[in-house]
Amino acid sequence: MIVIDDDCLTGLSNEARNSARLRKNYNYHELLSDPINRMLNAIEPGSYVQPHKHENPDKREAFIILKGKVVVFFFNEEGEMINHVLLSRDSGRFGVEIKPGQWHSLASLESGSVVYEVKDGPYSPISDKNMAQWAPKEGDKGAPDYLAELLRKAGY
Repeated sequence: MIVIDDDCLTGLSNEARNSARLRKNYNYHELLSDPINRMLNAIEPGSYVQPHKHENPDKREAFIILKGKVVVFFFNEEGEMINHVLLSRDSGRFGVEIKPGQWHSLASLESGSVVYEVKDGPYSPISDKNMAQWAPKEGDKGAPDYLAELLRKAGY
């Protein structure tokens, strides 16, 4: 049995806060070959997730907010933000499922934010994500400005 409680979320958020990437995941799937990847993903404000999509192999992905506020961005093929969804208890939007091949990213709006993430497996670091060539890579000096601009365009 797996129990997700406040102590678990707080501990994972503390690890995210102290990590260079400002995020930390905790996997519930035991093997990378598992057909369903399930994890907690703690993400702090300022953490940059390069826009990406999951295709070839096609994979669905879902985020369910457990604590805090997270915005999920959606993009067209040219890299224009076409939609965004705020996940939080206050917004009344608790989750989003992303279809295979949909460009997306997410950002934390509140310290201590944690989502439960579910994605089709198996996980392969080589083919898991198709990174957007029209966006800065994680760690690039332009990434913080790009993230700030996404947040500004979305009204955050």
